[in-house]
Amino acid sequence: MSAFGIDLIQLPDEVPAHAKDEGPAVLHPALVPRGVRKQAKRAPERMAPLVGMSLSGYREWEQGARPSAVLLLRVIRADPGAVRRGIAWRNGMLTGSMQQRSEP
Repeated sequence: MSAFGIDLIQLPDEVPAHAKDEGPAVLHPALVPRGVRKQAKRAPERMAPLVGMSLSGYREWEQGARPSAVLLLRVIRADPGAVRRGIAWRNGMLTGSMQQRSEP
């Protein structure tokens, strides 16, 4: 498993300690939407739907007019396809659950 995956698994255990000012402080490099997009080699028109935003909303996000979703940026930086696979999985689960309900 990658270091990124291990960090994600450990995150829920670390949050309560950090809230109490306990545990080690971990400094992560700043993530900015434009930098992640460039690293992922995506145009704004392809990145906006990947993060579930309109193109104009995404452009505002890149320009700092909207708050950043750091965790989402970390996932995209590590594996841009992970978001697309997650959305496809969620859509499949929703479709499957709707089919199960409609069947007698």
